[in-house]
Amino acid sequence: MKKSSLAILVSAISVLGGGVWYMTHQAPDTASAKAAGTQGPTTVSITKPQRQDVPVVLQANGTVMPVSTVDLHPQTTATIVKVHIKEGQFVKEGELMFSLDDRSERANVDKAQAQVMRDRAALADLERQYKRSLELLNQKFIAQGAVDTLKSQLDAAAALLNADIAAARSVSVDASYTTIRAPMAGRVGAIPVYAGSLVQMSTSLTTITQLDPINVSFTLPESALAGLLQAQREGSVPVAVTVGEAEKPINGKLSFIDNTVDPTAGVIRVKAQFDNKDSTLWPGQYVNAKLVSQVLKDALVVPQNAIISNTLGTFVYAVGQDQTAKVVNIKRLHSFGDNAAVSGLAGNEQVIVDGKQNLRPGGKVRIAASDKPGADKQKSDAA
Repeated sequence: MKKSSLAILVSAISVLGGGVWYMTHQAPDTASAKAAGTQGPTTVSITKPQRQDVPVVLQANGTVMPVSTVDLHPQTTATIVKVHIKEGQFVKEGELMFSLDDRSERANVDKAQAQVMRDRAALADLERQYKRSLELLNQKFIAQGAVDTLKSQLDAAAALLNADIAAARSVSVDASYTTIRAPMAGRVGAIPVYAGSLVQMSTSLTTITQLDPINVSFTLPESALAGLLQAQREGSVPVAVTVGEAEKPINGKLSFIDNTVDPTAGVIRVKAQFDNKDSTLWPGQYVNAKLVSQVLKDALVVPQNAIISNTLGTFVYAVGQDQTAKVVNIKRLHSFGDNAAVSGLAGNEQVIVDGKQNLRPGGKVRIAASDKPGADKQKSDAA
């Protein structure tokens, strides 16, 4: 009985050992045989490049800036007599805004004018004397020296009159500083002074900001500079901006391209000007700006998900005549939505869109049934 049990145990160990040997020796051989087999073609979907005109649309965030802003300061030290405007008021050019105490200035003007009148009278008297002396000289009643003396006095009186006239003008200019008028049309800002306030040349009375027209300033990539300059040479460049969630754009035109590129950020600063009669745009406001810098005529367009970019460059896979994947190097000219305008294609390629992640150059491909010629017709017939 013990011998039969021992025989059964030996048989079991032998079977188990044989199974282990089979698993450790036969399985690798099977796996290597499978790996040595040829991989089948990769199923891909394709598209054909489309030719179309592609507008190069540039978008940027911009800031609304006034064409001009003036900070009003008095040009003399005086007391404000009256403030003729209100905060936030729109003023016209030349409109009276502030009146300062002008009593001293008016007195100086009266004094200067009186001096001019006295000089005129003195000059007139010398002119009569000189004329009379010429008559007496012809009659040889006086000497030539007396006539010359009168002529010198006459010239001195004329020079004095001119000097006093200039002084009167200067005093009149000083007197004009007591009335402050709007240097341009615009909107008045905050007014920190009142009637009775003593103001000096360093005192800010208020600001005037021109709102119509108005500018929008923004930056664009350095790569867009050549297209912008060419578009500007050909005529006005339309620019559209939207404010916040507003859907209706406000239309203007490009008015300024800076003369230098920011070397740190690689951008160029530009401005666009807009009519703003309804004050839709407000200084300091953020807006979204959009413009067309150029139009790529008859460009080749492919889906963006067909384009591959890596350390070797930018390229697409196309189906070759032998049903293999071949690399076609391209250059991305402009991206818009799901598509991109590119160069480097002839236009008749079968560009691989889906399935390219499993491809290698020269790998076999199988075009999906839905992309084969006549597939749409077969589908319609089946329906």
